[in-house]
Amino acid sequence: MTLTRRHFTRHGLMMTAAAALLAAAPAFAQAPSGKLVLYTSQPEKDAAQTVAAFKKAYPNVEVDIFRSGTTEVMGKLAAEISAGQPGADVLLIADAASMEILKGQKQLLAYPGAKTEGLQPGSFDADKTYFGSKLITTGIAYNTAAKEKPTSWTDLDKPAYKGQISMPSPLYSGAAAIMLSTMTARPDLGWKLFEGLKANEAVAVRGNGAVLKAVATGEKSYGVLVDFMAFNAKKQGSPVDFVFPKEGAPAVTEPVAIVKTTKNEAAAKAFVDFILSDDGQKLALTMGYIPAKPSIGSPAWLPEGTKINVMASDIAAVVKATEADKARFATMFGN
Repeated sequence: MTLTRRHFTRHGLMMTAAAALLAAAPAFAQAPSGKLVLYTSQPEKDAAQTVAAFKKAYPNVEVDIFRSGTTEVMGKLAAEISAGQPGADVLLIADAASMEILKGQKQLLAYPGAKTEGLQPGSFDADKTYFGSKLITTGIAYNTAAKEKPTSWTDLDKPAYKGQISMPSPLYSGAAAIMLSTMTARPDLGWKLFEGLKANEAVAVRGNGAVLKAVATGEKSYGVLVDFMAFNAKKQGSPVDFVFPKEGAPAVTEPVAIVKTTKNEAAAKAFVDFILSDDGQKLALTMGYIPAKPSIGSPAWLPEGTKINVMASDIAAVVKATEADKARFATMFGN
């Protein structure tokens, strides 16, 4: 068969198109797939929603979950690392202090390509080994029948508050542990605040849920509590309100990270990408949290115009101090 110039041109175009498809093929072949193992301390409902949304974005990835409190998640991972068989590909846990410990042990995989533009300053590791997904701040909840409305952390040391304060124990709550070491490092608060709390017969309980219950029922007039729990209770009709103390509110960021020994790096990076994406941040917003990206907006429970002064925290310093701080706290409060 003789090829005319017209046939040759058409043939050339077909070859060019075929070459383009072949060039594109590796991109499709490299799309994340296979199994991804997630260790998380998210509440069960949040974890289910997170995985469902991720799978919608990456349908070829199968996700296995281990879900428990941060202490148990860290304990499981530590045992596996000691045995030389870490089971997780990615972590999504409550606080940056736990991530900082793993970073120091060289157990996290840096992800320089992670898109951190627009994230709250200080919400992610400068070396890009872990990335905050949201902001969960701690302030003061109070029963609306309380005689005084606090505005400062130091208000909790007033004689009028004696016997009326509940707070989460840093021996059980990661957020409370970060709060303790952040506050005790400040010259304007320090251990003097906690000595005042002890003198005021403040009660340390196992978690934020117990604090909320005590305040909502009127058992205690005041509680050290995470923001969204107080505001959601208020929205549902509980006699509870909340203040962000003037000195600032300590925060946890529920960071995400890739375990260094991941068996599926592509899927692990895709998971981080999703959490930090606008869609992932909107998911955090629909769950009722403050997104790590301020541009995404604020949850409905946050009063319009509220400016949150997030208390600065040196996470590396917190990690160094936390065990000694918790031991001192245990001696003071007996639990």
